[in-house]
Amino acid sequence: MGWTKITLWKRVVAGLLLGLLAGLALRYGLGSVETADGVSWRAADIANTWLKPFGDGFVRLIKMLVVPLIFTTLVSGILAMGDPGRLGGLGAKTIGMYLGTTFLAVSFGLIMGTLLQPGVGVDVGGANSSSESAVMQRLDTAAAADTGIAGKILAVIPENIVIAMADGATGNVLQIIFFAILFGVACLMAGEKGKPVATVIESAAEAMLKMTVLIMELAPIGVFFLMSWVMATQGLGILVSLGKLTIALYAACFLHIIIVQGVIIVRGLLGLPMARFFSGVRDAQSVAFSTASSAGTLPVTIANVTENLGVKKSVAASVLPVGATINMDGTAIYLGIVALFGAQAAGIDVTPGMYIGIALAATLTSIGAAAIPSAGLLLAAAVLSQVGLDATQSLAVIAFIFPFDRLLDMMRTVVNVTGDAAVASAVAKWEGELDEDVFRKKATL
Repeated sequence: MGWTKITLWKRVVAGLLLGLLAGLALRYGLGSVETADGVSWRAADIANTWLKPFGDGFVRLIKMLVVPLIFTTLVSGILAMGDPGRLGGLGAKTIGMYLGTTFLAVSFGLIMGTLLQPGVGVDVGGANSSSESAVMQRLDTAAAADTGIAGKILAVIPENIVIAMADGATGNVLQIIFFAILFGVACLMAGEKGKPVATVIESAAEAMLKMTVLIMELAPIGVFFLMSWVMATQGLGILVSLGKLTIALYAACFLHIIIVQGVIIVRGLLGLPMARFFSGVRDAQSVAFSTASSAGTLPVTIANVTENLGVKKSVAASVLPVGATINMDGTAIYLGIVALFGAQAAGIDVTPGMYIGIALAATLTSIGAAAIPSAGLLLAAAVLSQVGLDATQSLAVIAFIFPFDRLLDMMRTVVNVTGDAAVASAVAKWEGELDEDVFRKKATL
């Protein structure tokens, strides 16, 4: 009982720190263990066998919530609006905010990449063949999924909503959003005859939010196993090998979170306390850091934004699922830094025109990043071409970073999730759907 009385975010942070220490102890203190049958197990083997499954189990629980939560809360939110005509204005504000913050994010990445020079003196030719092979396979997967602009627009319309929901956790979230919006509007248009269905959906949405709270009680345990696995398998070498790149990314991400999402949006546009905003989304940030998945963190983000920040369900259910799909501030920062890293490693002087090309390419490329592991890094090929690297050189840069991308991906996801919450708060206030009394109170979740 004493454990559950501690605020959830504190328990999650405790799990993260304990996992980090346990992983490092396993990595550097245990060495190898010889079993009774004479088999020698390294720390990585033990971590993959005994730690990773528990972490994966928590991630699966979170992903289990994504599709039903998106559908029920989005439909319920549209029903709460009462007027379908409000969707147009809300959508325009949401997308405009997401695009604007993404472009600013690239700028921070370029600034830190220029100041810290992470690629100077790095020989990317040291990438091993297994890394290049793995990157090639994933690039082929991403290329196969790239159908051009027209194809991407058509892909938003589901041919079969049941199939889209079955695959929702791995890439069909936009199709679910599209269908949910139409279904919600149809329920409103049906009038009295649509009310029984509306009542069921609204009840289901409340039940899904309660289920999210229940599963979040397991977050400290899940985070512990995820962090201990990462540290046990990769150790401190993950920081040393690409130290400057890691520092550049984390510094740019922190600056973007504080300046853009905190000072400009929360304090400047909304006139609300920054400290209260960040305390309200700590759970979502912790889960985002440990899982490295914006979509996987979505149930927690929705719960934080509605319960702690006072964003009404009608806005949260509309803005956050879209943000988890297209708002990739962290990815945009990363792409800018990786482009400069590649240019510096290759000894290329970056011109002002190249900077502009990187900024535009990173902004557009990051939107709707594919739902595959290390998607942000795989997208770097399009941005590296802006600094004059050919396909072979780009592959060498990506393969060099690839083994260490997990730690970088974790921070990128924190930025993405925090940005989703900030934009949702802004749109909610502009739409008159933000309870500022709740926002200013101490976090309840």
